[in-house]
Amino acid sequence: MNSSVFEFGQRLPEYGVPVLNERAVRAGAGILFFFAFVAFMNAFLLGNFQPTRVFVMVFLVDFTIRLFISPRFAPSLIIGQWVVRKQQAEYVGAPQKRFAWAIGFALALAMLYLMVLNRVIGPINMIVCSICLLLLFFEAAFGICVGCKVYSRFNKEKAQLCPGGACEVPPAQRPGTSVAQIAIVVIFAAMVAAVVHCVYGTGRPTEVQALAPATASATSPAEAERCRVPEFVKAVGHEEKWKLHNNCH
Repeated sequence: MNSSVFEFGQRLPEYGVPVLNERAVRAGAGILFFFAFVAFMNAFLLGNFQPTRVFVMVFLVDFTIRLFISPRFAPSLIIGQWVVRKQQAEYVGAPQKRFAWAIGFALALAMLYLMVLNRVIGPINMIVCSICLLLLFFEAAFGICVGCKVYSRFNKEKAQLCPGGACEVPPAQRPGTSVAQIAIVVIFAAMVAAVVHCVYGTGRPTEVQALAPATASATSPAEAERCRVPEFVKAVGHEEKWKLHNNCH
């Protein structure tokens, strides 16, 4: 076996463990999150599970390459590395990343069995997809590897070289949040809630009036056929959302 090909992480003399470029890892997570979110919204809002099935297979292939061949050959990481090629590399420990990606691989296997092979439709799919989205989002947006934290909690060898030096920075030296900052966030949230209430409260009659012609024409056979709710949409309980997004009332 050629270790230069089947190798998880880079061996650099200044580090005691194999390392990965965190900037490329976050970029790859962001790429996967974007397509995962599009597929999830198609399933959740429109009842169309085909994009999710495609993404599950793509995700599984990508993570299979990461874990069993080398991260250097995973398509999402190749693209991510190219995107951040002009940025200085930030190296993090590879062992905890491998553990975290194994969790993603297990979730992908579960989705392959449920959605692709058996075409199961139900809340369990939404839960698994939501977990995947959450893990990818935290990785891409905040540089927080949830699986890496699990690794440190249950593994005798604690994670080394965490993103942002999280493993090395003592809790006492971490920046806190002041009362004034918390108050600003609370006021901002209240303002957003007021805007939402105002928009939804005043915009609803106009929307109903604009949709009146479409409602009047719904009695024709062609319109009735167009607005027939698919059985899989009924199965996941998204009948009303499907009607709303297809302008059916």
